[in-house]
Amino acid sequence: MNSTGLPQFIIIGAVKGATTWLHHQLQHHPRVYLPAPEPHFFSQHHEQGLDFYRGFFSGAAPGKMLGEKSADYLAHPLAAKRIAETLPDVRLVVQLRNPVDRAYSDYKMLFRRGTVTRGPEAYLHPNNREQPRFIEDGLYAAHLKRWLKFFPREQLLVLLFEDVKRDPIGTVSRVCDHLGLPVHYSEEIGDTPRNDSSEQFLPLRVRTALAPLKEAVRPLRGNAMFEGMRRVLAREIRYPPLSPSLRSRLTDFYADDVAELENLIGRDLSTWRAPRRQAA
Repeated sequence: MNSTGLPQFIIIGAVKGATTWLHHQLQHHPRVYLPAPEPHFFSQHHEQGLDFYRGFFSGAAPGKMLGEKSADYLAHPLAAKRIAETLPDVRLVVQLRNPVDRAYSDYKMLFRRGTVTRGPEAYLHPNNREQPRFIEDGLYAAHLKRWLKFFPREQLLVLLFEDVKRDPIGTVSRVCDHLGLPVHYSEEIGDTPRNDSSEQFLPLRVRTALAPLKEAVRPLRGNAMFEGMRRVLAREIRYPPLSPSLRSRLTDFYADDVAELENLIGRDLSTWRAPRRQAA
């Protein structure tokens, strides 16, 4: 039983690496409690203190294993040290995706939010200071080496996006084993990683206007009338494409880090080193 009110495991990233799917799978585990929002405590809200952090887990039933997912922890320069100082025995899970696909998917997320407005050529380059996360978050070997300065290797489970696509049940089983839990795979969640970019969204102006009401309308989600109105207004977003030439340049940029990552985690990542068709 957890008497500290703090998590025993954390999914630390990567952003746009299918961690939402894993989060939903673990939320459906009968022995686990994960809060719905990402706390971002060790990255964005550390100054608010541990009582603030404990509040994310206050809804857990007695005896539940506590966990959280904040996908920005992996690349944050201080998160590993902060977590090690607070939760030295915490079990860590990281899920990695082809860094080029990850960068483009991250770009698309901010494009549909209106944070970025130009095509990917304007942002997906190493000298981008406006949104450095697009490139820097995919330097996985560099980030993992920082984490391994603070945590023994056996506390960190490294998964790949391809693992989820090829063997979702086996992936959940590996995570449960790592956390010391009985295996539980949710058929309700299924085997498809969440892909926000293929969904339909309300027009940006409508989403912006409704943003202050986000929490108020959350209980209406799933209501037939509410969802019907949303379907009438929602449209699939047309994203500026990632050109083959830009994909090739990004693949070359990440090549050394990918090679180092292969040695670090003992996995063949040759498919990441070959430019290919545009990913979602």
